[in-house]
Amino acid sequence: MLSALRVSKQSLASAARAFSTSRPRAADLAKLTLIGRIAKEPESRLTKNEKRFIAYTIVTSSGSTTVQGERQWIPTYHRVLCFDNSQLDYLGRLKKGSRVYVQADYNIKEPEQGADPTTPQGQRHIFLTHDTLKVLTAPRPTDAEQTERAEQEEEDTSHLSQDRVF
Repeated sequence: MLSALRVSKQSLASAARAFSTSRPRAADLAKLTLIGRIAKEPESRLTKNEKRFIAYTIVTSSGSTTVQGERQWIPTYHRVLCFDNSQLDYLGRLKKGSRVYVQADYNIKEPEQGADPTTPQGQRHIFLTHDTLKVLTAPRPTDAEQTERAEQEEEDTSHLSQDRVF
């Protein structure tokens, strides 16, 4: 009678998949999620094979408390590369200071054996390859940009105040 209440591992696994929105993957997964600001304007570059890509840098900060009890923020810079042709123009227009949510594939290239540790071949490299990006907030305008924008708006609306006789 109680055997009817027993649930097999296989039926539990299929029930769990029924509520998932993603496909099951056989491959391993290494992703990094960042929420931070764009540290400098994205750069358009070319690979050795003349393929265009965008490189952009995200700055995040983590806090710690000093011995004196003060909060200290430490910035970390993350370099992200994008090779997706459909995203290149969009990413190239991002502005420094934009607050963004980024998901990137995480990959490590180990140093070559016997290579001098002071050369790039002798060092470990971390590669972040762009997957998704969402702009959370636009950058704050600088004083010069605010002045320029106000002057432009004044020019655009100056014709409205003129009396015209037809």
